[in-house]
Amino acid sequence: MYVVVQVRGVVNCRKEIKDTLKMLRLHHINHCVLIPDTPEYLGMIRKVKDYVAYGEADPEILGTVLSTRGRLTGNERLTDEYVKENSEFEDINAFATALCAGEASMKDVPELKPVLRLHPPRKGFKSIKRTYQQGGALGNYGSEINSLLYRMR
Repeated sequence: MYVVVQVRGVVNCRKEIKDTLKMLRLHHINHCVLIPDTPEYLGMIRKVKDYVAYGEADPEILGTVLSTRGRLTGNERLTDEYVKENSEFEDINAFATALCAGEASMKDVPELKPVLRLHPPRKGFKSIKRTYQQGGALGNYGSEINSLLYRMR
């Protein structure tokens, strides 16, 4: 399960990159989606790697992000009680663990919005024009995406 966060805007961007971001449901900066680990989605992520940050998240961080930023239809917060009543999971952390293991999807909790609207990161991005390996904020973070998600919670 990959976590993909849009870092850069799409002004003066090629149309195919805009279309790919739209297919990934990334319409605004600081929006986040959870993507399964399939070859089709990996190709889409590679195409937009200069506009997003992505990596594999830990269940603890994902549970924190879902509890603080997860929203239901009507802009209601995602709570442990709602998850327990409307799905087979006991709480948000069990749901996050199943998501990271690939045993569940965002559709398993009814009325959960698939896009997480995050805050800008505390202390800001280093540079949105360089990759993570070059000291910037773009591209593959690997397991280091957890620190970015924690700052954007």
